[in-house]
Amino acid sequence: MPHSTYLPHKMGSATVFPTGSFEAGSYQEFTLVYTAGYFGIDDTGSIKVAHRFASDMARPQFDDPTAPNYTSVEASNGAVLNVEYFPKRNIRPWDKVLYIQVVRGFLREGDRIIVRFGDRRGGSPGIRLQTFCEYTFEFRVLVDAIATYNYVELPEQPWVAVTPGPPVLFKAIMPTGVVAGEPFRLAVKGEDRWGNPSDRCDVTFRLASTLPVEGLPESVTLAPGGFAGVIEGLRVKEPGDLVISLLDEDGAAVCQSNPNRVAAAAGLWPFWGDLHGQSEETIGTNSARDFYEFARDRAFLDVCIHQGNDFQITTPFWEHLNELSREFNRDHRFVVFPGWEWSGNTGLGGDRNVLMMEEGRQIHRSSHALVDDLSDVDSDANSAGALFEALKDEDCVVFAHIGGRYADIRVAHDQRLERAVEVHSAWGTFEWLIHDAFEQGYRVGIMANSDGHKGRPGASHPGATKFGAYGGLTCMLARELTREGIMDALRKRHHYGTTGSRMVLDTRVVLDTPGRRYHEDPLLGSTDHDETAEAMMGDIVGTDGTSAAFHVDVLASSPIERIDIRNGLDTLETWRPFGAGELGRRIRVIWEGSEYRGRGRETVWDGHAELRGNRFSSVRSINRYNLDKRLDRVSDRRLEWTALTTGGFGGFEAVLDSAGAGTLVIDTALVKAEIPVGDIGLEELVFENGGIERRIRVFRLPDENPAYRATLARDITLQDNRDNPLYVRVVMEDGHVAWSSPVYLIAPT
Repeated sequence: MPHSTYLPHKMGSATVFPTGSFEAGSYQEFTLVYTAGYFGIDDTGSIKVAHRFASDMARPQFDDPTAPNYTSVEASNGAVLNVEYFPKRNIRPWDKVLYIQVVRGFLREGDRIIVRFGDRRGGSPGIRLQTFCEYTFEFRVLVDAIATYNYVELPEQPWVAVTPGPPVLFKAIMPTGVVAGEPFRLAVKGEDRWGNPSDRCDVTFRLASTLPVEGLPESVTLAPGGFAGVIEGLRVKEPGDLVISLLDEDGAAVCQSNPNRVAAAAGLWPFWGDLHGQSEETIGTNSARDFYEFARDRAFLDVCIHQGNDFQITTPFWEHLNELSREFNRDHRFVVFPGWEWSGNTGLGGDRNVLMMEEGRQIHRSSHALVDDLSDVDSDANSAGALFEALKDEDCVVFAHIGGRYADIRVAHDQRLERAVEVHSAWGTFEWLIHDAFEQGYRVGIMANSDGHKGRPGASHPGATKFGAYGGLTCMLARELTREGIMDALRKRHHYGTTGSRMVLDTRVVLDTPGRRYHEDPLLGSTDHDETAEAMMGDIVGTDGTSAAFHVDVLASSPIERIDIRNGLDTLETWRPFGAGELGRRIRVIWEGSEYRGRGRETVWDGHAELRGNRFSSVRSINRYNLDKRLDRVSDRRLEWTALTTGGFGGFEAVLDSAGAGTLVIDTALVKAEIPVGDIGLEELVFENGGIERRIRVFRLPDENPAYRATLARDITLQDNRDNPLYVRVVMEDGHVAWSSPVYLIAPT
């Protein structure tokens, strides 16, 4: 226990009402009553009402009784109270604290402190509840009765249940690659406005497909009480690209599934995973068992790994995680590895993630900061270098992560173990991490995961606080859905990452003369190789040629906005599926970037835009997952917004009344610009403002873009005396991004 355990039964009690279940993200009023125990509370003593770090319940305010989130606090005996709210004033994970101190007077046994969260007596609509589901949302009360600032947790804590709202959108999920004639499944679910799978669906959809599908019913029904509908045993006899649509009763498309490429023969197959997330036993939400059940049954992942902060993983919890991974792992259905997030301080290497091949292995923590049992402290690896040394004989892989701390791979890296870098998570987008790898000459793959703290692995909406992005997914190209198959794909860097979209992405290199495909990174020493004239993403190939043909095949679930073809740090070409002559009245204003690499990376983009001599015909937001942030069309000439980025991008798309008339005025704290509308074209206008790619971009699109598919081939001149990491970054119109792992061509010296 991190707090005092002195006589908790004499420290009082707490209740909250009303009790029961409440819709995620709704406005509510809760009255919490603390009743003092035997000791009362002495002059200058205090209580804390704490919520988890992950909770995004709105911040209480104490000044305006008519406004949202108004919170009042009073003592039944008239004692004077000092009330403050702090986002971090307690031991994690119970960071967020309403602090109530007795500053004049004291409390005797039986006296009460009454807290009204969302006090509606003055006209407030209430307090906005957290946006994600939790079976036991606690108002955790800690008491400093004797005014020593040494708190005791009450033995029984009040709680309510946070449950989904009604569905506002629907999703259809299936594999992105199958063999013709082999069975697969289609999963259909509804999500509420905050991205929670909803059990309040009551709807029937007709099903339509782009290819004949054996076993596909005419319709699917989502009934109240269920979170999804799953149709098993579907088959497509002939190769082709399959999309299944949900149609309403009028025949209009409600949603389309992700694409599914049906191939003639078996090869390496795409399996989708979220390799990084946490539960309530560390700093997340709901239990570790709930975590895996959500990943399997509501996100419909193929692979998932719990990655808790190691300095919170007690030995019993590590043993429990191993039991869960053994229980949930099922070959050809759902693959789970035991693992942990090595959460070392930034100066000692920063965050890493460890995936163990089997259970029963020693956890090597970065510290025992929140683990009181020091019996295995000698097994700690306090630096990233020490971690790599401790793991040198283990059957495992490591990838570099950026969360609160960031991985500094310039400080420590081990090619034997660290096979990938995570360029996207719910924390944001961090392409600079793969750039660090290129600058250091490392050969790593690219992945994206969630590091979700809200109990939604594989479907990780960011909610309304620190997390600035939808959580990512990694697509592993493996020979089979087993631990051995997935681990082999990870070691060979045969994977790509997305910001949450499921799509087909294939990159290949074709050489004029066969090269040497190394079985291991030759930087590690002598290694076997085979001759090949073709290589896929993740391969390391030595070539005696001076050029290579780079092939890119994309099949997306949204129209493709652009594809950046890159050789390491250099962007060789930005390809778009349209030319300048096809542009129309549709423009985009994109804000992006971050302040710096550390925790305080959030960049605020609050501002407005005006059109002079033109009008906004329609407007829609891009990557606005936090509904507390707004995009308001104040008039047909003015937009106002609140927004932030943490490395990725957001913005808006507008259709103008006139394609070329007038002036667009953008006004934010960081960027102010006046742009003749006629100057907005195919090539983006960029307004930089320091930080890490902190800027606003403005460009134009065609009125319609039907390009869901792109097949490219480019002859690439190779650079001598260096690696040539060939990869792509694909940007879709819905705001999602994908990165292929590089093909590493070692050019002749």
